[in-house]
Amino acid sequence: MGCARDIVESAGVPRFYWRDFPLGHSAGKPHNPTSQAATVRGALTLFDSARKPNTTVTSPQQWADDDAWKRDFMNVDALSDAQLAKLTAQRE
Repeated sequence: MGCARDIVESAGVPRFYWRDFPLGHSAGKPHNPTSQAATVRGALTLFDSARKPNTTVTSPQQWADDDAWKRDFMNVDALSDAQLAKLTAQRE
């Protein structure tokens, strides 16, 4: 299971359940057992359904109704200096 399709596929894994989710969320949406269970079921299905090496299956789940999250996710250029300072302080 993973979210970084280009990286995982370049490693040549035999089976890959890809999710178009933000990095770090390959097991499903946070605090959402339904999403997480569906992810595990989908990934386990690959053990039976993959018939050749380097098989990638795309999860049908979506992170959001549109792709706007991709523009904003981890985009520090969209944050003000004050927001960056606050996040830095929280992390430290």
